[in-house]
Formats: sequence, C-alpha cells, structure tokens
Amino acid sequence: MQEDIQPESPLGRAKCRYYPTEGYYPKKAYAEALRLIAEAVQDERGDELFYDYLLSKAPSEEQRAVIAAIRDDERKHQRMFRQLYCELTGKAVPPGEPERFEPPRTYLEGIERALFGELRAVEMYRRILFGLKDLAYRNMVTEIWTDELKHACKWNFLYTLNTCRDN
Repeated sequence: MQEDIQPESPLGRAKCRYYPTEGYYPKKAYAEALRLIAEAVQDERGDELFYDYLLSKAPSEEQRAVIAAIRDDERKHQRMFRQLYCELTGKAVPPGEPERFEPPRTYLEGIERALFGELRAVEMYRRILFGLKDLAYRNMVTEIWTDELKHACKWNFLYTLNTCRDN
C-alpha cells in the first residue's frame, strides 16, 4: 500500500490532507460514484426535457440559441455517463423512474430552477470524480462538470437579462 503523503502547508505549520480523508480512492467512494453515474443519466434526461420546455417559452432567438446549446450539452453528458457506466461495470445503466415534468409557473422561475439545478449537478459530479481512479474517466467527468459551471453562468445571464427587461 502506498504511503499517505501529506505535504506541509505553504505556512509550514500544519499538514495538508486531500479529500476524501479515508484515502484517495476508498471502495465506498467508487461504489457511490457508480450509483451517482446511473442517477446522473436520469438527471441529464430530465434536464433535456425541461430545457426543451424552456426553449418553447424563450422570448427571443438569442435566448433560444443559448438554451439549445445547453440542452445539446446535456444530451452529450447523458451519452458520456452511459459510456462511462458501461465501461466501468460492463453493463448498461439500469432503467430509472420515468421522468415527471412539472412546468414552472413563469419563464423566469424556470431559468432560476435550471440555474440551481446546474449547481447541484456540479456538487454531485464532484462526488463522482472523487470515486474514480483512472485519469481518462476523471477527464470525462471534469469535462461534464465544467460544462455545468458554464451552463450556470449562461442561466445567470438569461436570468439577469429577463429580470432587467421585466423591470
């Protein structure tokens, strides 16, 4: 077993410790990553349906283009997570619950829901990342979570744009 190397902090007083504290790739983190990857496939599909709805409510072609780009990324993420799950387990992602869609009361409420959904996804995908050892898989998940951060910025732009227009 590799020794746990703990470099000194820049201040030289305390030792740094990398998360997760039980070791770099504990078995429970890997098992959780597999569970979360399967969950992410369902979440990405739900996001795609939700964004299709917002596309139909967008007030301008500029906003539709932004939402369509985000939706297309969500489709890509779903394919990537399916591939990742299959490569790690040798199995297809198990079917999940059918997506239930509840439309937002307003377009602006939908944008707000989408924004916070992207930020929750970043948190979840970070937990997936902690359970993966192979660099190629970690790179795939990094691509996905950085896309989610980019999406959050775009949703923030649309929220600001529509809030300013409403006022």
